[in-house]
Amino acid sequence: MSTIASDKGVRHGFSLAWRGILKIRKNPEQLMDVTIAPIVFLLMFTYLFGGALAGSTEAYLQMLVPGIMVMNLLQASMTAGVQLNTDAAKGVFDRFRAMPIARSAPLVGAVLADVVRYVVCVVVLLVVATVMGYRVQTGPVELLIAVALGLLFALCFCWASVFIGMLLKTPQAVQGLMFVLIMPLTFGSNVFVGTSTMPGWLKTWADISPVSLMADALRGLLNGGPIAGPLTGSLIWMVGAVAVFFPLAMWAYRRRV
Repeated sequence: MSTIASDKGVRHGFSLAWRGILKIRKNPEQLMDVTIAPIVFLLMFTYLFGGALAGSTEAYLQMLVPGIMVMNLLQASMTAGVQLNTDAAKGVFDRFRAMPIARSAPLVGAVLADVVRYVVCVVVLLVVATVMGYRVQTGPVELLIAVALGLLFALCFCWASVFIGMLLKTPQAVQGLMFVLIMPLTFGSNVFVGTSTMPGWLKTWADISPVSLMADALRGLLNGGPIAGPLTGSLIWMVGAVAVFFPLAMWAYRRRV
């Protein structure tokens, strides 16, 4: 019986994920944060700081693009909590609760539908970066692994956003708190600059930050270089994020709806 219920829950989750994808198709404005933001950050940091930090914009692009990919995917994953909070405030989950579906299906479906936004984010970033002069130094296999790893990173950390989204009362509160959490996490890393010039306490954190480790892993995959160390650290962070925030997100979801 538990296996049957689990299978039904998976099917219901994918069905509601398709509903979320259809919503994106009918309301493409939902993709603005994963299309406009990557372009703005890439242009701004490359042309404002590239020459000063790396000697040329071309050299800086090679360092920046993998880091920007991690940053934008993390930011995209954090909007899941805002969207779920909005649905809860509008009573969408109340309607789902009256339907003969698994109770967790709306939550799982919303998270799975968000993968489309992550893919759009990566594609837009890589296309614009290529136009600006960025080149993958490895091969197509490494590129696909890097993209898949970035998507998995976003999926693992989106559960923190889901937890906060189900815990707070308004979308504005969720958005404000997520901004406060994301900005230090992304800027206190090696996405934009190396950690060697940072103060000791900040360098210590930046060297083990999940954003820094994932950025280094993607740099190794896309530009060539060490992969095993940063990849291992990234996987530990990802497993830890799911282990901590997935149960909390499910608890907060059941408590909310």
